Amino acid sequence: MIKRGRIIAFFLLVLAVGSLIGLNTDKVTKNIILGLDLQGGFEILYEVEPANDGDEITRDVLVSTVKALQNRANVLGVSEPNIQIEGEDRIRVQLAGVNDQNRAREILSTQAELTFRDFEDKEMLNGSDLVEGGAKQSFDDKGAPNVAIKLKDASKFKEVTQEIVGNDPYNQLVIWLDYEEGDSYQEELTKEAPKYLSAPNVDQVFNQTDVTITGNFTITEAQDLADLLNAGSLPVKLKEMYSTSVGAQFGEQALDQTVLAGIVGISIIFLFMVLFYRLPGMIAVVTLSTYIYIILQVFDWMNGVLTLPGIAALILGVGMAVDANIITYERIKEELKLGRTVRSAFKAGTKRSFATIFDANITTMLAGAVLFFFGTSSVKGFATMLMISIVVSFITAVFLSRILLALLVESRWLDKKKSYFGVKKDQIINIEDTNDDTIAPTRFDSVDFLKHRKKFFLLSSALVVVGIVLLVVFKLNLGIDFESGTRVEVLATESLTAQDVEDEMKKLDLEVDDVVLAGADNEIGVARFIGVLDQQKIAEVKDHFKEKYGSEPNVSTVSPTVGKELARNALYGVLIASIGIIIYVSIRFEFYMALASIVALLHDAFFIIAFFSMTRLEVDITFIAAVLTIVGYSINDTIVTFDRIRELYKKKKVKTVEDLQFIVNRSLQQTFTRSINTVLTVIIAVVALLIFGSTSITNFSIALLVGLVSGTYSSLFIAAQLWLIWKSKQLNKKKDMPKKLSDEPQV
Repeated sequence: MIKRGRIIAFFLLVLAVGSLIGLNTDKVTKNIILGLDLQGGFEILYEVEPANDGDEITRDVLVSTVKALQNRANVLGVSEPNIQIEGEDRIRVQLAGVNDQNRAREILSTQAELTFRDFEDKEMLNGSDLVEGGAKQSFDDKGAPNVAIKLKDASKFKEVTQEIVGNDPYNQLVIWLDYEEGDSYQEELTKEAPKYLSAPNVDQVFNQTDVTITGNFTITEAQDLADLLNAGSLPVKLKEMYSTSVGAQFGEQALDQTVLAGIVGISIIFLFMVLFYRLPGMIAVVTLSTYIYIILQVFDWMNGVLTLPGIAALILGVGMAVDANIITYERIKEELKLGRTVRSAFKAGTKRSFATIFDANITTMLAGAVLFFFGTSSVKGFATMLMISIVVSFITAVFLSRILLALLVESRWLDKKKSYFGVKKDQIINIEDTNDDTIAPTRFDSVDFLKHRKKFFLLSSALVVVGIVLLVVFKLNLGIDFESGTRVEVLATESLTAQDVEDEMKKLDLEVDDVVLAGADNEIGVARFIGVLDQQKIAEVKDHFKEKYGSEPNVSTVSPTVGKELARNALYGVLIASIGIIIYVSIRFEFYMALASIVALLHDAFFIIAFFSMTRLEVDITFIAAVLTIVGYSINDTIVTFDRIRELYKKKKVKTVEDLQFIVNRSLQQTFTRSINTVLTVIIAVVALLIFGSTSITNFSIALLVGLVSGTYSSLFIAAQLWLIWKSKQLNKKKDMPKKLSDEPQV
């Protein structure tokens, strides 16, 4: 008898979930803070140096510097400045949505120490003599902009002017901003654009606190100087170690392109799930939509900053979240093929798939945690989204999906509708003909995955040798993240040639190392320089190309010190992720499975590296994110196979090598559909990113695509087959011993 109440409950729950998503998604997406790569802005890593000889950089000094920088960010009108202390002597500044980046960089890094000196550069007054917050932009009698300041002590100013006035004709009171040792008024006097602000003659003694700083100021320059003086001077000197800036047009374009890629990729994944898994596929669409909404909601609650790699992680996460659904649905289909009722197949399938999904997600989470710990800000955004995706997909795909499907199953409406699960009548075995050892048939029962394993080993070995040769000969085309230097990305309104970019750079006296063109119509030109451009040169580059093409170029600089650190951290990241995976898989499964898994994932990582060496694609920090993502994904795929091997190993009394071969081959046959479907959904997401996404993550997407193909291959023909060889040798050794086989895979 059909229980209509459960069917009604199903539709009410779907309606409630749909209403929640529909009513709140727009609000949530508007609240999410966009990173500088999506709305324009810049990020700078400063090394903090003492302002004076003998000064020490303490924690208190760093905190004071952060406060001063926050005051300056407020001057710029930045609503969400992100300024953090890193290590013992570094501060990272991220300012998104800044319109005039050149002005912002100057205001941030200017020490803003105001001094009044005589013509021989002797200090008479300094910033400590100013009233806090007493500076303001004003105008003189002729309407010229100037800066009015207030001094704390009128008597002290009287003493200073008394001393100066008697030195006629050398009665100048020279006003300096950030005077440095070696600066000279007499030398600067002859220059067209002297470093000092102004040098008024003092013809009388002043007994007052109001002072006016004059100069050839524009209104903006006068206002900036007043703001800087009010914000206070920095207690230290700041040296740029790393910087990246994104023009507003680049950010807007990247956001539009990547959102389009997400819509296309996710829509195709939804369609695939419905066509292949029928009713469960429709439920997967509901749970995946919920998954996307929850992730955005959590990101909003966290006040997280959504970056371009973060959106890519969200899109990839949909492809990966499907994995849990596919594992569960394939399990249910197996139970239905064994002649079980829909209810018993649902209970058995969901129960047996839980541990597999859990183990697979934990290993990917480990890779995400390593990425977060060692990555730069944009990579941290990717890692954060990846880890949130894993947790949320587990909640939606495992729990919500099962609740919805359980309501329909327990209603008894599906009792005679096994076709709704994609199972045909001729695939179902009579339950009376089955026992505990019966294995569900698959469409790949005739495929022998072990028959050509030696050929696959030879193929992989040959490709590894070729890859090593390629690396030795061509090496990697390392980006500035690892080699240091400067990268300028120009967005034009027309098609560009490499010569166009080089010619424009020559006008700025810059010699380009190489130029790469990107975009559908070659409207993006990426130039690299060996040296690190200084702040003034970066300002010239930005102004030049903004005037030329109407949009500011993206400029990134990496010092040699930071480049080495990024390379070292990348290596540490891969090693730590590998060690963590070995430990986890050894505990949950066995050491030989852990060892085989590591060989497979190193195989995958190497092929990505070799492919980039051969194609000369640039290797940047997002490449490492792709490699570590594949490390997590590859082990995910391998664990599903090993979980099935462990299950069959427990059922079958293993006495011979032939028994082991049967178990491995049967496990590969049973998990093959899951492996193909899962990798296909993620590939759909990656291809959508490649075709429709921003060019900024093109190489990242290519690395993922190569890794996905390699990862599926290694799970099928490397990991499981290696375990078979090692386990067979162990079994043969123990045949000669009276002991019982004691090292079965652990439960």
